[in-house]
Amino acid sequence: MTGSHEGSIRFDGRVAVVTGAGRGLGRAYAHLLAARGAKVVVDDTGGGLTGADSGENPAADVAAEITAAGGEAVSCTASVTTPEGGREIVEAAVDAYGRIDVLIHNAGTVRRSPLTTMSYADFDAVLDVHLRGAFHVVRPAFPLMCDAGYGRIVLTSSIGGIYGNHEVANYAAAKSGVIGLSNVAALEGASHGVRCNVIVPAAVTRMAEGLDVSGYPPMEPDHVAPVVGWLAHESCSVSGEVFIALAGRVARAVTVESRGAVRSSWTVEEIGAHLEEIRDMSAAVRFPPVPDGHGEHIRHSFALARSVSEGVGGH
Repeated sequence: MTGSHEGSIRFDGRVAVVTGAGRGLGRAYAHLLAARGAKVVVDDTGGGLTGADSGENPAADVAAEITAAGGEAVSCTASVTTPEGGREIVEAAVDAYGRIDVLIHNAGTVRRSPLTTMSYADFDAVLDVHLRGAFHVVRPAFPLMCDAGYGRIVLTSSIGGIYGNHEVANYAAAKSGVIGLSNVAALEGASHGVRCNVIVPAAVTRMAEGLDVSGYPPMEPDHVAPVVGWLAHESCSVSGEVFIALAGRVARAVTVESRGAVRSSWTVEEIGAHLEEIRDMSAAVRFPPVPDGHGEHIRHSFALARSVSEGVGGH
C-alpha cells in the first residue's frame, strides 16, 4: 500500500505511533501514514472486542504488511491500560526511530450493559482503554513533542461520547472525557508547535459486531483514514477541534451555549418561569478551546453580569 504520492501530503522523516493498529480503523491509519512516508509503530495487544486475550498478534502482521510493501514499521504489543504500557509504546518509537512526531490513540474495547446492571469492573475496563489509555500515551509523548517544538496528536471519541447511546455508559463517559483531554493538550501545546484534535469515526469494523449493517452506506475504515491523515500532518492548521467522519460526511462538532437569561439573583420559581429564554438557541454563542475558550467564557459571563448590575441589560 506504499506509494510515492508525488506532490501530495507526505510524512517523510516523521515517526508515528498508532494504538489499536492491528485491525480496522487503526490498521487503515497505519497503512496510510506508511504509504506516505512515515515510520510507524503499530501497537496492538491482539485482544478481543472486550479486551480479552485472543492469542493473536495483529500488530506484527500489520508491520509485516507495511514493510513488505516497502514502508517502515515496527510492532508493539504493550497495553495502553497502564502507565508502564503507555511509556513502552512511546519508547518503542524513540528506540526504533529516535523520535515521535505523531500520536494516534485508536485502541478501543466495548462491554455493553444497561446502566441499571453495568458492573463496576466493566465500567473501569472500558475507561482504562479509551480514556486512561489516552492519557497513558499522551503523557509520555507530550513532553517529547513540546521539547522538539512539533507534534500532532489525534485522539478518538465517538458519537456516543457526544450524544450518548443505550447500554454504553462506560464507553460514552470515556469518549466524552477524551474531548476534555484533547482540549487541554491543544491549549498547553499551542506555544510548542503541538496540535491535538479529536476524530469521531464511524466504520464497519469488529465494533459493529451484532448490528444489522445491511442497510448501511459504504463505511470502510479507508473512508475515515484520510481525515486522520490530515489531522496528523504538519499542514493541519487547527487544534482543539472535533471532526466527525461518517459514511463520507466530514464535519466539525462544537459545543455551543444559549445566550441565556441574566439576573442579579434568581429564585427557584424564576428559573422555571424563564426556562424558554434560558434554553433559546437562536442567539447561541461559542467559545473555541484554543486560544482561550475558558477565559472567553468567563469574560463573557462577567460582562453580562456587569451589564445587569449597571442597569444596562438583563431581565
